[in-house]
Amino acid sequence: MKWIVGLGNPGSEYEATRHNAGFMVIDELARRWQTNVGQSKCKALIGEARVGGTKVALLKPMTYMNLSGESVRAFMDYYKARLEDAIIVYDDLDTETGRIRLRYQGSAGGHNGIKSIIQHTGTQTFNRVRMGISRPQPGFRIVDYVLSPFAKAEQPDVRKMVEEASDAIEYSLTHPFEETMAKFNARQNA
Repeated sequence: MKWIVGLGNPGSEYEATRHNAGFMVIDELARRWQTNVGQSKCKALIGEARVGGTKVALLKPMTYMNLSGESVRAFMDYYKARLEDAIIVYDDLDTETGRIRLRYQGSAGGHNGIKSIIQHTGTQTFNRVRMGISRPQPGFRIVDYVLSPFAKAEQPDVRKMVEEASDAIEYSLTHPFEETMAKFNARQNA
């Protein structure tokens, strides 16, 4: 089974914020695959789909961002899921808004959700799709920035980014992640 974890914060007040870019991708995949991400289990909302013969679970941790690793660990333990079959999707300050970046390892880079996953899994090696949110203007606090909605002018780029991330995840279901990384990272540089 493949599993896709979109990081974000639960609650309508966080719905369209930059920190919920991971949830946006899960919602797009659920729409494409006509599945409901509504089952409450493993400290997450979960949906399951069969995509081209592959069973795929979609997760939205309900622990709040800083404790995302609790949900990932609970899912791994309950389903005997392997971390190498997962893709973690999350917002990234160091990637330009509207762009994605695929990686299979690295530090948390200051992202508390990734820090929690590393802490609960004991490794920095897992597949990731980083969703660009850019850095705020000087003087803007990071916490306020990530919990703010995307500006109206950014919406077309955000929509394209969510679609591109979803395309990459769909491609990864039938191709090695390294190949997916090469293909979709190259698109970002074109």
